[in-house]
Amino acid sequence: MLREDMKDLLWFVEVAREQSFTKAAATLGTSQSTLSHTIKQLETRLGVRLLTRTTRSVATTEAGERLLLSIGPRFEGIEADLANLVAFREKPSGTVRLTLSDHALQTTVWPKLGKVLSRYPDVKVELYSDNGMRNIVEERFDAGVRLGESVDKDMIAVRISPDWRLIAVASPAYFARHAAPETPKDLVGHSCINHRQATWGGLYAWEFEQDGRELRVRVEGQLTFNSSVAMIDATLQGYGIAYVPENLVADHIAAGRLVSVLTDWSPPFTGYHLYYPSRRQMSPALAVVVDALRQRG
Repeated sequence: MLREDMKDLLWFVEVAREQSFTKAAATLGTSQSTLSHTIKQLETRLGVRLLTRTTRSVATTEAGERLLLSIGPRFEGIEADLANLVAFREKPSGTVRLTLSDHALQTTVWPKLGKVLSRYPDVKVELYSDNGMRNIVEERFDAGVRLGESVDKDMIAVRISPDWRLIAVASPAYFARHAAPETPKDLVGHSCINHRQATWGGLYAWEFEQDGRELRVRVEGQLTFNSSVAMIDATLQGYGIAYVPENLVADHIAAGRLVSVLTDWSPPFTGYHLYYPSRRQMSPALAVVVDALRQRG
């Protein structure tokens, strides 16, 4: 039986169920003559008569009844599976794997996702937190979170956060021992807390800008971390100056636990974006995540 014969079998089942070519043709959206011709061709290929036709009714032959009992439930199963797919679309389920930085997780993704996941108990989210620039296609992630300026052009990108910036901070105790820097170049004489970049393995060169003038400063110090949270903790303990996301230290600054410097040299970044391959059809579960994270206004 060829694949194209599947349609003929489906049409046979419809006629057998309705016991009428007229009703079956209306259900299938075809003409009665086309339907009749198709069934005759099917009978010719199989070498048996499937239907007994009279001017007033249609009934299955013994062979037709056996065929109906055999394939009818299978088509019903397919119809049920298709109905389940529609329900799957209407009731999102499945797992979404995201790769993102600890800062994006803490300040943007989890605060938003935590508010909506309870409404979708069948949606599971796996959050892989590191600071590397991962290939989401090769590593089988559904999506990633990255600064907008870093998203590849062949990806679909959805903004999920406002712009933000890094600022230099240290504890009051540290600045009691060392004069606060007035320009980025003054950092060379300070003990600074470095940040190790996961993707390239090198230390992050602190980026500054003022009046169109850009500076990159490579700092020195006793400590190096790959986590902003750890850097902030070391800064609170007086180990030196750290260059960290402003929204992570705002409360510490307001409470006087940290002091910010060089703020007029700190340029903004183009916010976080959720990105995923443009050629991939979005799953219902991923659609829930995208809608939850999308930046409003």
